Amino acid sequence: MNTSLTLQSISLIALLGAALATPVLAQPGPGMGMGAGPGMQNGGPGPGGAGGPGARGMRGMRFDKNNTAGWSLMTPEERTAMQTKMRAVKTYDECTLLQTEQHKTMEARAKEKGVTLPTPRQNGCDRMKARGLIK
Repeated sequence: MNTSLTLQSISLIALLGAALATPVLAQPGPGMGMGAGPGMQNGGPGPGGAGGPGARGMRGMRFDKNNTAGWSLMTPEERTAMQTKMRAVKTYDECTLLQTEQHKTMEARAKEKGVTLPTPRQNGCDRMKARGLIK
């Protein structure tokens, strides 16, 4: 009986220790950056020849399903092309023009598929301007 209680206590302590350690181990370490790194989603050189400044050049700007209207309606190639175009704009006017054209395209595609295009929660051009990425 005493051995059973000891094993239960050890098991409980090990389980609690693992539960407490898991969130700590999931945190990125120094130098992990803002995501998958160049070549993945941050616009660095990678598949398809997509170039760009990467996460460091965009200071953490990401274009993904959380902030790009119609993301789920685009092919991976279209997503990469849109990211590259957004990273290439130099002025606020260029950015808003690109955004407007893209939104119209995605609205038409959503209508064809019978789905509603979600309203963007924030304006990417405003965020880029606020961060000094465009003028």
